[in-house]
Amino acid sequence: MATVLIVGAGGVGRVVAHKCVQNARTFVKIVLASRTLSKCETIQKELPQGAVEIACVNADHTEDVIALIKKVGADILINVALPYQDLTLMDACIATGIDYVDTANYEHPNEAKFEYKMQWAKDTAFKKAGVMALLGSGFDPGATNVFCAYAQKHYFDEIHTIDILDCNAGDHGYAFATNFNPEINLREVSSKGRYWEDGTWIETEPMAIHMPWDYPEIGIKESYLLYHEEMESLVQHIEGLRRIRFFMTFSESYLMHMKALENVGMLGIEPVEHRGQRIVPIEFLKTLLPDPATLGARTKGKTNIGVVVQGIKNGKQRKIYIYQVSDHEACFRDVKAQAVSYTTGVPAMIGAKLMVEKRWYDKGVFNMEQFDPDPFMQEMRDQGLPWNVREL
Repeated sequence: MATVLIVGAGGVGRVVAHKCVQNARTFVKIVLASRTLSKCETIQKELPQGAVEIACVNADHTEDVIALIKKVGADILINVALPYQDLTLMDACIATGIDYVDTANYEHPNEAKFEYKMQWAKDTAFKKAGVMALLGSGFDPGATNVFCAYAQKHYFDEIHTIDILDCNAGDHGYAFATNFNPEINLREVSSKGRYWEDGTWIETEPMAIHMPWDYPEIGIKESYLLYHEEMESLVQHIEGLRRIRFFMTFSESYLMHMKALENVGMLGIEPVEHRGQRIVPIEFLKTLLPDPATLGARTKGKTNIGVVVQGIKNGKQRKIYIYQVSDHEACFRDVKAQAVSYTTGVPAMIGAKLMVEKRWYDKGVFNMEQFDPDPFMQEMRDQGLPWNVREL
């Protein structure tokens, strides 16, 4: 039905490529592209011969991406590169008149801040080009947005509070490593927290607010309040919302190492002088840490990501928990990647699949919760992400 161009060949790119191949009726031609062609070659060899074509592209340069889109005849681009490259890739899609999907909102490379503003500003351009951009089609953001829309459609007359809960109880055997791009992960975690309540964003010190939560199939884990981008769109699209927060779990080892690295300046994003060269500390640190794409074969344990939603149904208080549990080893057997990459990459493919099949489609720029949640929820079950609903 469509030619898909996947930009990015890390852990998530691997999952997207595998899942697109598993859905070859929808994606009749699959092209995987990265600045580093060897990464594409590694993934290509994991798949049946001829299933995926590969290409080299610099996603920082719009003209390079435009040329590749035209060369391969892409109908849709799935962006699983760096969030710094969102705008470049969106512009390439506008210029060539093809659809766009990503998994995380734009981040400026020189500022520890991420927001949808600059992507939302491209709505008119996408409308004029007659194509669609789907933002944040990962798990959180992504599936969690859809969980909220599903709760709004099927379980509540009014939603008052939402807590998004993300637990990774996996063990990769390293003293310290990140489960996705170290730059993005460490910037996200070390930034100040924020949550939204009664129409106001409230800022907190990093890790200042935390609580224990009993995660099904995992157990009780201390969970720390962070700012996460799906809150920015959900406050606009969930009617009657009074408060929304995001919590994530971290091991004691992770927190200890991160604090030590922060204390000595290794999480800095401003260039420093080193032996006559200008280097960015966090970029240097990235080169020393294990590549997240290599963690799959050694990671054991489970992830649990979900939403706790409270509100009113038929005049009575109601509270539900919608969540999804993935097993790292099972994910590796399916697509040779650990569960953090899996739970991001599968929803990216699903979002693109629904767009290609026109089950989710409109012209302009959209977030996940703006569409009917039911097709996405069914695809999650079909594609390896079964979910549960529990009354609390």
